[in-house]
Amino acid sequence: MLITCCTGCGSLSYDMAYHVDYDVSSFNVVTRQETRTALPFAANLCVASGNVLSDTVDMTHAEAAGLFGLDKKEVLFAKNIHERLHPASLTKVMTALVALKYGQLNQTLTASDAVNITEPGAVLCGLTAGDTMTLDQALRILLIYSSNDVAMMIAENVGGNVEHFVEMMNEEAARLGATNTHFTNPHGLTESEHFTTAYDLYLIFKEAVKIDTFNEIIHMSGYQTVFYDKDGKEKPFDRQNSNQYLRGERQAPANVTVIGGKTGTTNAAGNCLVLLAKDENGSPYISIVLRAEGVEQLYDEMTDLLDEIHK
Repeated sequence: MLITCCTGCGSLSYDMAYHVDYDVSSFNVVTRQETRTALPFAANLCVASGNVLSDTVDMTHAEAAGLFGLDKKEVLFAKNIHERLHPASLTKVMTALVALKYGQLNQTLTASDAVNITEPGAVLCGLTAGDTMTLDQALRILLIYSSNDVAMMIAENVGGNVEHFVEMMNEEAARLGATNTHFTNPHGLTESEHFTTAYDLYLIFKEAVKIDTFNEIIHMSGYQTVFYDKDGKEKPFDRQNSNQYLRGERQAPANVTVIGGKTGTTNAAGNCLVLLAKDENGSPYISIVLRAEGVEQLYDEMTDLLDEIHK
């Protein structure tokens, strides 16, 4: 019974409106005799059922946001953290997590026609059928440049096909207790049934940053490499990270260091950002802003959020 409820299987569906006080949720489990907290699952989590606001944080230009202190398991700020929203390329955190869990960094990936994404404005690294690179290269391009065609190549090679990989993403979300999340693709381009919440992204990102390779990649300011086409000819790649903190275009508040994160932008999702940061004592924090109205507002409000670490 405990395993079934905590993984989001059984009677729990992604169509159920989420609330931490529900008998069947990520945090509670019901027996015939009593309702008790599922301590093995929730003991190491930050938990908030509603808003936790601050007069010193301006979040008027974003739909949802959260600041989570991992050491003390505190929710320092929360706005609409259980509201379902389009995640854009923050989806790729889960793509990377599943790939790192089930793939091998040195395995060679081969692109198929699935990489032919035609949506206007989609970020692509120019893959064509027959191109090859290692999973290690692909993950760096995925997280640093947010390449959507690389997301499709990872999904197809690690999952056997894209559909099965997306099933693996949803299974991993359920295992983590991200009960208000449903993925339909590995890249985050807009689809009506592709959604998550700020709180579920905290759960997913918290799991991803346990992996050294993930932390190494999200801390990189850029990436240069060479992959190969179907005839063995070199295809160079050289791009900067889209994270303005890592590019030096934005400064974190005093005594806060941004380790890295993931950006995301679509018309439906607005401007999104998830970060891992540390204070002067090395204590880690996860901060998330979703559906900001513009890039300037995204980074202004994220900086306000990070400043709350010392309030």
